[in-house]
Amino acid sequence: MEAKRYRKKPVEVEAMNWDGSAGNAIPIIQWMHDNDANCSYDCATEPCSGDEGGHNITISTLEGYMTAKAGDYIIKGVQGEFYPCKPEIFHATYEEA
Repeated sequence: MEAKRYRKKPVEVEAMNWDGSAGNAIPIIQWMHDNDANCSYDCATEPCSGDEGGHNITISTLEGYMTAKAGDYIIKGVQGEFYPCKPEIFHATYEEA
C-alpha cells in the first residue's frame, strides 16, 4: 500500500490575531464566549498590568485544552470549534477572503 496525495478543500474560517496583550485578548475572549466556546485568559503577574509578557489564552478544543501565545491566530473552524494556530502555519495555509 502506498501513500496517496491529498489537497485541502477550499474552506473559509474566521480568525483573529492575538498580539499578546490583555487589551487585545478582551475582544478575542468575547468573540469565543459569544460562540459558546470554553476559554480563559491567564496573566503571569498579579495584579495584571496587561503590558508585560507571560499572558496565555487557554482554549478548550476538540483535542483537549490548547494554549495560545502572543502572535498566534485564534481560528473558528467549520464546525464552530476554536483553536490556536502559529502565525507561520496560518500564513502558509490561509489567505484573506
